[in-house]
This record gives sequence, structure tokens and C-alpha cells, in this order.
Amino acid sequence: MDQAEILLIGGRAGVGKTTVGWEVSARLRAATVGHCVIEGDFMGQAHPAPEGDPGREGIAERNLTALWSNYAELGYRRLIYTHTVSVLAEREGMFRRAMGTDVRIVRVVLTASDATVRERLTGRERGSELESELESSARKARILEERMPPDAVRVATDGRSVVDIAREVVGATGWL
Repeated sequence: MDQAEILLIGGRAGVGKTTVGWEVSARLRAATVGHCVIEGDFMGQAHPAPEGDPGREGIAERNLTALWSNYAELGYRRLIYTHTVSVLAEREGMFRRAMGTDVRIVRVVLTASDATVRERLTGRERGSELESELESSARKARILEERMPPDAVRVATDGRSVVDIAREVVGATGWL
């Protein structure tokens, strides 16, 4: 396999992107399917934001490019990338610049109800940012709903096991 492929797992905060990403990785490892995983939230964690890059998209792309270059040099061709809005069409350029213009992109958007998200975030957020995380999650849910590309696969997470969700996500890739 020469063509690079990326599974973008997006969705509002609290839908389970990171958890599902790791379970997808576990399923692929069990099937001995080579891949790597990048948690997109970490790609732009620089404070304050770099000069001229208030949204941190530039530093995120530089970091993704560096990481993918290392993985590709070692022969990896499949990437699982989790990040809230990574699935949006306007983000596609970053992945094509980092991984090559012929990269195959699979978009999966995880969804959950407001009640489920509140429950999950309340259990996860231990510091001072719960309310802002809840507000941000609702805002990102609206953005995703308005701008989700037609090729994105929606996967509901309410009341489902991570194993079941990951099975559906992996099915969207055709990697097994």
C-alpha cells in the first residue's frame, strides 16, 4: 500500500473521540493492521499562541507534518487522527499538505445528546473549565451540524459501548 490514508474522528467535546480512537487502534492492532494515532488536541498546545497564529492552526499543521514525516519514513500509511473539527472540509488542506495530495480521507463524526455530553464532561473535567467546555461543546456541535461534509459518516454514541462504536468506525475505513 503506497497511498496514505487518514481516519478523521471528529465531534463535539464529550462524544468520545479519544476513547473511540484508542479502541479503533486496539481493533487494528488485533488484526495486525499497521497504523499510527495522533490526538489532534495536542498538536496546537502552545500558550500563548504563536505570533500570527491565534487559532494555532499553523503550529498544529507544522507538528502534524513533522510527526507524519517520521511515521511515513518508517513505512506507516494509515493514520487515526482525533480532533473536534478535523472532519470539516476547510481542514482538508492541512492533511493534504502534511500527508500528500493523494491521501485518502475517511471522515467520521461522533454524536451524542446534550445530556450525555454533560454527564461525560462532568465526569472528566476536574478543574475550572467545565462550564466553558460545555459551552464550547455546544458551539462546536452547531458548527459541525452546519458545515459537515456530505461524505462524513455519522456515528451516534449515546448508550453504546466503545467496542460497538469502534466496530462501526473501523467499518467506515475498509481497513479490516
